[in-house]
Amino acid sequence: MTEPRSDTSALPASGPASDGVVLRLGTRQSPLAMAQAEEARCRLCEAHGWPEAAVELVPVRASGDKIQDRPLAEIGGKALWTKELDEWLAEGWIDAAVHSMKDVETIRPPSLTIAAILPRADIRDVLIGASSISSIPRGAIIGTSAPRRAAQLLHHRPDCRVVSLRGNVATRLAKLAAGDVDATFLAAAGLQRLEQEGTGTPLPEQDWLPAPAQGAIGLECNTADHATRALLDAVNHAPSFASVMAERALLRALGGNCYSPIAALTTAEGAHLRLQAALYSPDGLASVTGECVLEPLDDGPPAALARDLLARASELITAHFDGC
Repeated sequence: MTEPRSDTSALPASGPASDGVVLRLGTRQSPLAMAQAEEARCRLCEAHGWPEAAVELVPVRASGDKIQDRPLAEIGGKALWTKELDEWLAEGWIDAAVHSMKDVETIRPPSLTIAAILPRADIRDVLIGASSISSIPRGAIIGTSAPRRAAQLLHHRPDCRVVSLRGNVATRLAKLAAGDVDATFLAAAGLQRLEQEGTGTPLPEQDWLPAPAQGAIGLECNTADHATRALLDAVNHAPSFASVMAERALLRALGGNCYSPIAALTTAEGAHLRLQAALYSPDGLASVTGECVLEPLDDGPPAALARDLLARASELITAHFDGC
């Protein structure tokens, strides 16, 4: 495996692949990101009949991993997870990038294409530190840096206090164990990929809608690289691709910024999809919900749902949907 690099200047200018390597996958170097990249490599090798060595994992320490003391919205938003990988794709140092799709900006450069979505994992949030939202002690301190989770919690439990809690899964669990917070949230999919499924209590998705694209791993490559796009297409899971794209279409039409609390859930209904969504004010005091039915890959209904939600939302909500 290629040694982790902290910046693009550490990479060779030409970025040649090693002998026998068919694809170079760029990934963040956090334990969860590496687990996701390993899953992508495994699926690609199985689909094409390749040995493991045919897919090289190229880790990078993303900007978002370097800065842990401030919320992402204050230091550049989701772009901090993708910036380095975007540069490596542009320069040809990697053939594709592996992303956690909920961390990918809604508007991507035309030069890049999300070519595949792997089968989506558990979309639910997991509450750690209490058996349910209602059982959290009054006045408890809850750690999360996600505007959606903070707003949802305060919507249900305005007596609680939310503090910023960033870092990888192990870091956040360690802060909880140390008593820095009374409870926190993690994604069920991440815990499963790190083989920690028994940690915490999964929250029912109908009562606690997840983040758009939660649980989905995406593979992105250069739009003009048709050979790589064809290789990645072999592992694309069409139902997962359709649900993620519906949720991203909703995000585009909402035009939210990095502080906008947005929750969404897509479920299959025969040949159609049902997209449910909820918007919150950051303090959880105001909320608005809605849903639509759509054909896969039809952006029209999600866009109409976004317009309807914003038309019915109070100013407490719409003040936070001014573009990111």
